[in-house]
Amino acid sequence: MSVRRSLVWLGLTPEPEQELPAAVAALRAPAAGRPAPALITAERRRVERLVLRGTQRDWLRYLGEVTALVVQAADGPPAAGRGAALLAAEVVLDHHRMLIGLPGSGYDRTAAQRHALERAVARLTPRDAHAEPRSTV
Repeated sequence: MSVRRSLVWLGLTPEPEQELPAAVAALRAPAAGRPAPALITAERRRVERLVLRGTQRDWLRYLGEVTALVVQAADGPPAAGRGAALLAAEVVLDHHRMLIGLPGSGYDRTAAQRHALERAVARLTPRDAHAEPRSTV
């Protein structure tokens, strides 16, 4: 890697590093439910490696994989992994929206992912979450 590589992408937000490993491990798990601790650890190490040694292109490629997992979960039957998919979708979508403030083509390159994530969030959000709260008076 070049000593002059851009590191500005690392300053966006810590949420993907913090929130994605467990959510992505749940989406990658062979069975619905809680992923094995080893899967979460492996995902956390992968994210750590990307942040410490990767490039913005590597990071966006990883987030593209996460987007594909989210879309797959949103298109599938209702299952226990939908909560993890919604969390991952919201985290990646927020990240991709913030790319507009960075130099380079990251924002433009993630346009299709943003669109797919917006549709996935709409499908994954429980219907009652959109309802007006009822008055208890």
